[in-house]
Amino acid sequence: MNMMRTTNPSFNRRALATQAMQAAAATRAKAKLDQAGPICIYGLCETLGVQVRFNNINMEGMYQRGIPPRIHLSARRPLPRRAYNCAHELGHHIFGHGSSIDELREDAKAQPWEDPKEFLADTFAGFILMPIIGLRRAFAVRRWTPEAATPAQIFTIACEFGVGYATLVTHLSVGVNMLSHGRAAALQRVTPKALRTDILGAPTPEPLIVVDRHRAAPTLDAEVKTLLLLPPETEVAGDGLVFERALAAGVLFRGVKPGIFQASARDWATFVRVAPVQKDQRYGYVGLAQYRHLEEDPDE
Repeated sequence: MNMMRTTNPSFNRRALATQAMQAAAATRAKAKLDQAGPICIYGLCETLGVQVRFNNINMEGMYQRGIPPRIHLSARRPLPRRAYNCAHELGHHIFGHGSSIDELREDAKAQPWEDPKEFLADTFAGFILMPIIGLRRAFAVRRWTPEAATPAQIFTIACEFGVGYATLVTHLSVGVNMLSHGRAAALQRVTPKALRTDILGAPTPEPLIVVDRHRAAPTLDAEVKTLLLLPPETEVAGDGLVFERALAAGVLFRGVKPGIFQASARDWATFVRVAPVQKDQRYGYVGLAQYRHLEEDPDE
């Protein structure tokens, strides 16, 4: 998410941000989703009649206007990035934009959006995935505050909303004004590798998702190879997640098989939806989003 200011803005960013926030709320309402909880962006697209496909291509995303409208995403991006890119492309659809391709936006992340359509879509993505009511609830129920939260705590909430750590920090600071710019800058200096090392007590190259008992969403998206730190005493039904080790903060599992598997611990439960990765394990699932938890794509 990039809402940086320019010295000579060509459009009213505050007005567009308000428009994006209102459109995100209206889109949730249209899909009969609440205005606070985390959502599955792919499920939302399916409800709205927008087809989503993951492709083995080096790009961020593409919106293809048509009947049906389509969103194409890169399977080479990390799981949270794919979700955010999907929300961005959905923004183009919601605002009636024409077909567009967003190529390697991360390579130019230091540059502000000069195109109001791109700014609108990016801001919409932030609000549809991370509504301010939901963020306030997520911090309050844990008795944390954004300004005092540790990087590991920020990461836990980012995992709850299915977004990246840096994306949440930016949205808290610039999108919803819940975090000072100084604190945001300090948090942004923490790398994903350092976060994983701090949380797990040892360096690891695999993606990590952290879940605590306060996570209310009924489903959790992961993929093969992903590490999942679940609440203490968690037990998993099925053979899709294997036990790695017990930690003070919870139980560490690894996704090893595509499918949907129930995880539960006393007063907490969720369904973990594990998507496959390609045989060379260099990128994720390729195919239609609604089939991502099956071993083979019926569309192929």
